[in-house]
This record gives sequence, C-alpha cells and structure tokens, in this order.
Amino acid sequence: MSFWPVAQGWSAALSLPWLAARPDVDLVSLTRRGSSVTGHQVDFEQLCLAPASVLGPLAPAGIDVAISCLGTTIRAAGSEQAMFRVDHDYILGLASGARALGARQFILMTSVGAGGPGFYLKTKGAIEEAVGHLGFDRLDLIRPGELVGHRAEQRPLETIGQRVLAVLAPLMAGPFARYTAIPADTVADAILALIGQPETGRHVHENDGLRRDGTGNRSTSG
Repeated sequence: MSFWPVAQGWSAALSLPWLAARPDVDLVSLTRRGSSVTGHQVDFEQLCLAPASVLGPLAPAGIDVAISCLGTTIRAAGSEQAMFRVDHDYILGLASGARALGARQFILMTSVGAGGPGFYLKTKGAIEEAVGHLGFDRLDLIRPGELVGHRAEQRPLETIGQRVLAVLAPLMAGPFARYTAIPADTVADAILALIGQPETGRHVHENDGLRRDGTGNRSTSG
C-alpha cells in the first residue's frame, strides 16, 4: 500500500477526502501542533532536527509519495524569519524524512513567480531548490496564481486581492495568464492527478496545466 504523508494547506485539505477513499492509499495527514485542522499533529521543530525519526513510526513500511501544501505569510507568521521557518525549514524537514524513508515522488506547492524578487518569492524559490537536491525520482512543483474559494483561515488582504484579480482577469492574457486567480479545488484535483505519475524529473505546473489536469481528474473521479 502507498503511504502519502500530506503536510496540510488549503488545497491539501480539499484533496484528503479523495485520497482517503482510494483503496490503494494508506494516508496520514500531517498538521502542526495546535492546528485546528484535522490530522496527525506533528512537532515540526522536531521534524527539522530528526526527519526520519519523526516520520518513521508513522510509515513503518516506507513512503511512496509525499505532498506538501504547507505555507504561511509574513503577516500570519509575525516576521520574515518565522515565515521562512514554516515555508522552507518545515517543508525541507518533511521532504528529507520522506526521501530517507524511500519516497520516489514529492509534490510541493509554492507560488507563481517562485524565485523572483521579494522575500516571499525568494523563499518559495529557495525551498524548490533545496528539495530538488534531495534526489527524488520525480519532483512536481505546483505554482498556482492567487487561490480563490472558501478558506477556513480568513486573510483580508487575500480577499481584496481576489476581487482585484477578478476585475483584471479579462485583461490578463498570454504570459500574464499565469498570475490570474485559480480555484483551490481545481489545484487540489490537479495534485490528485499527479500522484503516482511514472515520468521522472522536475515538473513545473502553472495555471494552464493545473486547470487542464484538474478538470480532467474531476471528470474521471467525480
């Protein structure tokens, strides 16, 4: 049976019901201690120090695929340093533990523009690069535009951003289409479609590909 630890974020939470229903999946959803989200609560500080030791008891038969949709903002974390701890160090701890336990595939959600200017995008680029050095057979980098839909955690600035993007969407064609808003459930469906794909290498998925994969997966699984 496959074992897929999922470090939760918005899209990961939307993927969980489908994953849990699959007979070929032995699923454990990982959440941070103190989180209100349902899942196995993990001390991510300890995970950073001893990745395989923390994940090992949860996956005695090893890991096939690991997914991380973990992320925060400077505002929510309280500082750039605290955000980097979550968006880089915690994710790297998960990826390192999964790789040590045999995972061949890692699916990582970052952001459109990862590696670009500004602390947020530089952090996203840094974690993509760090995970890329761990030796996974397949690395899928999910780079959506602004996620839209219902989120349990209210982020007022994101709500404003969603409204602005909705107005600008008709004008954002060609190379700017990657920055348009995309439903979180579409991204979740695309992640489901990528799980277990046999092709090796590094694969980057932006809005157009996520919509294509997400829509196709929804039509076959729903």
